[in-house]
Amino acid sequence: MKARTADPYEPRLARVAAMVADPARSRMLSYLLGGEFASAGELAAAASVTPATASGHLAKLSDARFVVCEPRGRHRYYRLADAEVAHALEALALVAERDVHDRAWAHPARQRLRYARCCYGHLAGRLGVAVYDALRSEQGLATAADGFSLTDGGEQWLRGLGLAPSPPSQRRRFAYPCLDWSERRDHLAGQLADELCAHLVGRGWLRREDGRALALTRSGERELLPRLPIAPP
Repeated sequence: MKARTADPYEPRLARVAAMVADPARSRMLSYLLGGEFASAGELAAAASVTPATASGHLAKLSDARFVVCEPRGRHRYYRLADAEVAHALEALALVAERDVHDRAWAHPARQRLRYARCCYGHLAGRLGVAVYDALRSEQGLATAADGFSLTDGGEQWLRGLGLAPSPPSQRRRFAYPCLDWSERRDHLAGQLADELCAHLVGRGWLRREDGRALALTRSGERELLPRLPIAPP
């Protein structure tokens, strides 16, 4: 039987795999999944490597367009290049833990992360899934060409949280489903989801903690939870 030759138009998965296969780079990328900028020093500490080693890894990640760098004064800060990179990393995490999912997420150290966390700017975990479910139960999202549009009912539901959503931007997707790493169900991603997460933090209903974790505050339990199909943490 004649061996099948590689199709030059197939995706170059080996290049992507090589970027995330290194443990230090993997830890850096996981650290950046929160969606915020981080300095090279912060990423070196997150990866447990020296600053010089971190610089080498960041150069490779920049060349591969996994991260982008933004100079600010004398300092340089890094973030994930875009939402596609973030979603790819979340998908890889799902595959990596599919055989140990329940055991891995039962660990006490992961419980806070599972309940609520930041996924490249939007809300993820059980709380993120609950927000998505609540919007859908209110018929707040309508199917659109690139994901969802917001219905009048959805806008009214969000105004009940004190959020007046911005009009859709031409530069990015407005709203679409994102498969949740811990819950294996969809939460909401996109411009609308980012605005909502920032709004919940700004109102003091969610509080940023170490890493990607978000904590539900007392005011969040009082004001947000009654609107969602979810129990307190």
